[in-house]
Amino acid sequence: MNCDAFVELVTAYLDGVLEPAVEQRFVAHLAECDGCDRYLEQIRTTVAALGHLPEESLAADVRDRLLSAFRDWPAD
Repeated sequence: MNCDAFVELVTAYLDGVLEPAVEQRFVAHLAECDGCDRYLEQIRTTVAALGHLPEESLAADVRDRLLSAFRDWPAD
């Protein structure tokens, strides 16, 4: 697994939804790549910090604009 593939899979890994074979390759890459190890820790830190923000802290119009902006975001 290369670093680009690793980055694409971080969210699925943290959510615990990777297929066992993919997770094994993910963990193997993680053990060998200091850069991806740091990246994963940065994502964990970000999720931990932002996971505690109350939903209502985002104004409704801002939420609507964000959803609109990303609605057509390419999935690929």
